[in-house]
Amino acid sequence: MNLHKKLAMMTIALSLSGLLAACGGDEEATSNETDMGEQMEETMDGTDHSGMDMSGSGDVPGDLTAAEDPEHAVGDTAIITEAHMPGMEGAEATIVGAYDTFVYSISYDPMQGGERVDDHKWIIHEEIEDATASPYKIGDEVDVEAEHMEGMDGTTATIDSVEETTVYMIDFTLESGEKVTNHKWVTEDELSAQ
Repeated sequence: MNLHKKLAMMTIALSLSGLLAACGGDEEATSNETDMGEQMEETMDGTDHSGMDMSGSGDVPGDLTAAEDPEHAVGDTAIITEAHMPGMEGAEATIVGAYDTFVYSISYDPMQGGERVDDHKWIIHEEIEDATASPYKIGDEVDVEAEHMEGMDGTTATIDSVEETTVYMIDFTLESGEKVTNHKWVTEDELSAQ
């Protein structure tokens, strides 16, 4: 079962358990479900990443510059210290690519409709359509050419943060045992050496 289905089933299960609890269910079960929901929200920074495509093709924009002296070289392993999705934090990552660029967190309305995605981490400068030579600023609107999440490609997004850093494409295994390959992107400060 893929990650998208697992997250959808978890969301449905949490909703149903909340409904049953409201109808006089077990207080302990309600407490456990609440704790689980709060843990997911903390892990995901309050953003619904259920449409996130964890694995990627390994293709990168042609104008992306490989890092000359990254803290984590291709082939190295590192520990993921920040979770974009449940099950990521603490996983061992293998570095597949390291690139120097500007990285942005963005907010946007998905192409297929649905809830606005707030503070999505990350897209890179080279994933912006007709990107300017200089970096964008917080509050700028950009057209996105990346499909890290369903409905992202083609959206107009607002820049929430910008940072010049090394970004990494990584392989890792989720707590569930699911293998993720060519995941884009994590930043240098979201990884630690083993």
